[in-house]
Amino acid sequence: MRSIIHGLCTLGVVFIATPACASEDEQLWVGSSATVKLSDKWRFSQEVIGRFSNDRDGLYEVESNSMIGYKVADKVTVWVGYTHDPNYNAGHFAVMEHRGRQQVTFDNIVKIGPGQLSARLRVEERWREGVGGTAYRLRPYVKYVLPFQKGGRTALVLSHESFIDLNETNFQRVQGEERMRNMIAITTPLAKTVNLEVGYLHQHGFRPDADDSNDNVASVSLGFNF
Repeated sequence: MRSIIHGLCTLGVVFIATPACASEDEQLWVGSSATVKLSDKWRFSQEVIGRFSNDRDGLYEVESNSMIGYKVADKVTVWVGYTHDPNYNAGHFAVMEHRGRQQVTFDNIVKIGPGQLSARLRVEERWREGVGGTAYRLRPYVKYVLPFQKGGRTALVLSHESFIDLNETNFQRVQGEERMRNMIAITTPLAKTVNLEVGYLHQHGFRPDADDSNDNVASVSLGFNF
């Protein structure tokens, strides 16, 4: 896996500085999403992401998100859904996590130069089978999309997301900001309804009782819009 993501990780070092006292991991995330327009107001979205890690000896998570959205304004959509999230150790099943998910998205709300800024506010409730407690967290997200040429669909994407834990449980042990993700990517159309996004994502984890964690992630995803 190291040979696959070496180039993107090198690019990411230029984009994001890594703190000196932190553990390092190299990862590969492969995803696919589809958004279906059900009517003028209603949308359905399905996303699946497989995550692989060097430190965890391969597959450690398969996240499947199913959501239904209602467009309340031209640039604002409210979503609600469910996340099915089995976790693995070295490819072997370890624990099942279930999540309730609610979010509001603001699409292309601010024009900055030739690019557009979008935002999302997500709330999640998390449960793990065999582990007591309900974990709540907030995930604010911003994304800036800069086309390489005016009116073009190939673009540079910059994004930031914070994970803010609202309580502590047996499996959610940091109250406050627990991690953040910063990403630099390129998105380009493969067909009229299909987009490819390839990029580098840096995930920094805050751990009060240990060195912070840094995950250097090569991210590849396909997006379908119908």
